Amino acid sequence: MTGTFTVIHSDSSSKARLGSLTTPHGVIETPIFMPVGTNATVKAMTPEDLAGVHAQIILANTYHLYLRPGHRLVEQLGGLHRFMNWHKPILTDSGGFQVFSLGELRKISEEGVKFRSHLDGSSHMLTPELATHIQEALGADIIMCFDECPAATADYDYVSRSLEMTTRWAQRCKDAHSREGQQLFGIIQGGMHYDLRARSVADICSIGFDGYALGGLSVGEEKEQMYGVMECCSSLLPVDSPRYIMGIGSPEDLVEAVWHGYDMFDCVMPTRNARNGMLFTSQGRVNIKAKIYEEDAGPLDPECGCMVCRNYSRAYLRHLYRAGEILSSQLNTYHNLYYYLDLMAKIRVAIRENRFTQFRSQFLATQLLK
Repeated sequence: MTGTFTVIHSDSSSKARLGSLTTPHGVIETPIFMPVGTNATVKAMTPEDLAGVHAQIILANTYHLYLRPGHRLVEQLGGLHRFMNWHKPILTDSGGFQVFSLGELRKISEEGVKFRSHLDGSSHMLTPELATHIQEALGADIIMCFDECPAATADYDYVSRSLEMTTRWAQRCKDAHSREGQQLFGIIQGGMHYDLRARSVADICSIGFDGYALGGLSVGEEKEQMYGVMECCSSLLPVDSPRYIMGIGSPEDLVEAVWHGYDMFDCVMPTRNARNGMLFTSQGRVNIKAKIYEEDAGPLDPECGCMVCRNYSRAYLRHLYRAGEILSSQLNTYHNLYYYLDLMAKIRVAIRENRFTQFRSQFLATQLLK
C-alpha cells in the first residue's frame, strides 16, 4: 500500500466521515468531488480557474489520452501534471468504461478488450497490464484497475461471470503495477445484485488495494437501486481505506453517498450541464435559457460567493448562452464547479460539527428546478 488515508472524524448520526488522503502532489480533504478533465483539461476551465473554485484533485481519462496524444508523449514531456500545468493530485480512470461504451466497436476476452478507435477506426487491444502501464506513464497520483462495466440491462449470470473476470483483471493490474508512490484502487462490480456486490467486495478486498471504488452505477438504474447498492457495500468495505463512487454526480446523489460513508466522487454533470445552460444554485437548478431571465438584473445565486455570481447578472448569462459565446461556457462552468466544491466544503463542516443529518434534510428540501 502506497497511500495514507486517515478517517479524522465520523458524524455521530450517520456514516458520513471526514478523511485525509495523502498523495505525492498534496493532501486531499474528503469527502471531495473531482472535476472531470477527460483530455487533460477540464472543459472551459484553466488550471488557474480550477484553483479559484478550490479543486483539490481532478480526473483524466486513460482511453482518450492513450489514443491522443499518446501516453508515451505525455511521459516524455514530464508527465500529466507538467503537461497540463496542474500541480495538485490527479486520478486517472482505467479506460474500461469508455471501451465498453463502444458497443459493436469492441470485443471482450479474458486477455482484455479489442476495440476500434472512435477517432480513426484503428484497432487496439487494451489489457489490464497495458491499462496499468499507460496510467504509470501518465504519472497520476491515483490510478484505477481495468474492469468490465456491464450494461444495466445485463442478466444475473452475465454480471456474475463479468465480476469474476474483473477480479482476475484486478489481480493482473496489481501484479503489473510498479510505480512508487502511485496509489492503485480496486473496483467493485456486481450490478444491482446485492449478493454479487458482496462477493465482489470480498474478492477485491482480498487482493488488497490502496482504495476501493464502486463501478457500474449511474448507468440507467433507478435512484433507489443506486442508493441500495451504496448501502449494501458501505458496511462491507474497509473503514480505513478511501471509498470512491465512480460517475455519480447530481448534488443530491453526492449528499446521499456521503450519508452512506463514501469519500470521493466524479461526474461530468456540472461541466456538461453548464455548457447546456443548466446551473446549480442554493435554491435548486436554474435553466438559464428560460425567457424569465431575459431582464433579470440579479445574480445567479445571491448566496454564492463565486466571481460569476458577484459580477454578472442572470440576464447577461442568458444573453451569452443564446448568443453562443464561448464566455457562456466559461462562466457557467466556473459557477457550477464552484457550487459543487463549495457544497463539499459545507458537507465537511457539517460532519465536523456532527450535524450532517440536519444538513442533509435541509439540503434535499432545496433541490427544485426553477
